[in-house]
Amino acid sequence: MDKILRSISYIFHPLFMPLLGVLFYFDNSPRFIPEEIVKAKLVSLFILTVILPILLYFLLKTLGKVKSIYLKTTKERIIPLILNCFVVIIVLQRIITPSQIIELYFFFVGILISTMACLMLAILKFKASIHMIAISGLFMFFVTLSIHFSININNTLALVVIIMGAIATSRLHLNAHTYKELIMGVFIGMLPQLILVPYWL
Repeated sequence: MDKILRSISYIFHPLFMPLLGVLFYFDNSPRFIPEEIVKAKLVSLFILTVILPILLYFLLKTLGKVKSIYLKTTKERIIPLILNCFVVIIVLQRIITPSQIIELYFFFVGILISTMACLMLAILKFKASIHMIAISGLFMFFVTLSIHFSININNTLALVVIIMGAIATSRLHLNAHTYKELIMGVFIGMLPQLILVPYWL
């Protein structure tokens, strides 16, 4: 059980959530988007949101700015979160623009707001759960997409809720967060996506 709970934190790492949101969008959107464009977007996003953060992490570890991938202290979180903000801004400027795919654009705007909120809390010495921020934001994006496109994705939503519970259990089991930090993570993840709905729904 210990190995399973530990593996959950890796399998559903926050790095993968933006890309999952984009994959879900392209798979369920009724709009016609040329396959070449979809592939180009996915490759670009994979490089920027997964590969680049991993490389930056190893750089920070080499420089002694972080001690482990868990970022156990609020001080360790500050630089990675700042760098992640810049990565998302690049995505918004170069990869996902409002004139191309407005739903994904505001999805990433929500991610940027959540990241900035998490950064502010880290500066204030509060360690909100980034795992819960990521999965909660993804869940709210799925909900709004289902309404926007009038598609039934109840099974997907139920699965994401189960995953949210599994992640929360994993983080508690590993003593990575308190209940307050997990709840704050859910709040920070969901609220920006919800606030931005009127701009594209």
